[in-house]
Amino acid sequence: MSSPSQVSNRVETPEADPLADMIFVPGGEFRMGSDNHYLEEAPVHRVKVDSFWIDRTPVTNRQFRKFVNATKHVTFAELAPKAEDYPGALPHMLKAGSLVFSPPKGPVDLKDWSQWWQFKFGADWRRPYGPRSSIGGMDDYPVVHVAYRDAEAYARWAGKELPTEAEWEFAARGGLDGAEYAWG
Repeated sequence: MSSPSQVSNRVETPEADPLADMIFVPGGEFRMGSDNHYLEEAPVHRVKVDSFWIDRTPVTNRQFRKFVNATKHVTFAELAPKAEDYPGALPHMLKAGSLVFSPPKGPVDLKDWSQWWQFKFGADWRRPYGPRSSIGGMDDYPVVHVAYRDAEAYARWAGKELPTEAEWEFAARGGLDGAEYAWG
């Protein structure tokens, strides 16, 4: 979440100092993208980012629950798809749910994501593995099954904004310009 000018104390968020859980990232330049992986990442290009603020950690289940309780927000994963958006879909397929990571049982083609993820009816931020699971005991774990619009709504409620793709990649790299992966 970026932009300290957008950060404000709000009645719904009881934290005394909204910047307390944020870190300042001095601006700079880096090489963004990849010529070796996905077409949409090419070409590698230099990007300049201004200084910005970003949350020190991902949003937790506890934080997201406070937001949902205060706003009654319904996440994308909790909404059943509309039949008009999926012409020809069978009615039993038009149920709320989300993709759940499922470790493969053997060697896989690393470019075929469908071997790693399975759609589970009823999976959402409260039930991360499907209807029979819960986030009980996972208050401080990162919230999952949150779509971009859900993250935007949370950020707005918290008086913040999401980082741009360039800000996120710059912060994640931690100064490792040119490394194939953000971790080195």
